[in-house]
Amino acid sequence: MSWRRKVRADFGRPSATAVEDVWQRRATVAAIGAARKVVEDGAIPSGTPIGRLGDVEWGWIISAVLFGWISTRAEQAIAEEIDTELVVRMTGLDPDPWDAGVVATILPELAETFNIDWSLPLAQWPRESMINFLMTATRLIRKAEIARDHSHTGITRQSSSAVIAREANAAAGGPLMTPGEFNDEIGF
Repeated sequence: MSWRRKVRADFGRPSATAVEDVWQRRATVAAIGAARKVVEDGAIPSGTPIGRLGDVEWGWIISAVLFGWISTRAEQAIAEEIDTELVVRMTGLDPDPWDAGVVATILPELAETFNIDWSLPLAQWPRESMINFLMTATRLIRKAEIARDHSHTGITRQSSSAVIAREANAAAGGPLMTPGEFNDEIGF
């Protein structure tokens, strides 16, 4: 196949990045629209200065923004037949908030692990201290990422996959058992 045919075959087909950008823009528009609706519905008077908002009003705005953004990302997951949990976690931000949360979680343990003079500039740390510090940070980050990524519950569901499977079976008229449990030995 010549390069011209390949170019023509791909011409007009948006890249995965372009498609993701469109969904990100849609989610942002939905989030902003949801926040504006809080004001339009009268929960917050339209002339209220931002500085006068209390925690309750900020909570309404933040909840509306999150729900608007997540609902659009869930729509994307359905349209693209991708796992909803993965799509909701694709923020497009750098640094990624999911990774920043992992790092924030390990900081107390990392600080306790080393007896380092934190007042010293980084360039004055001994080489071995720097290596040990970074290796420990890497190990702790990996451990926290595993805990985050292998949770049985997620953002969009509060139940474990086993509970969801049982509920789906029951909703379809089946038993409250998962198919794998039918293979368990019957004890007499």
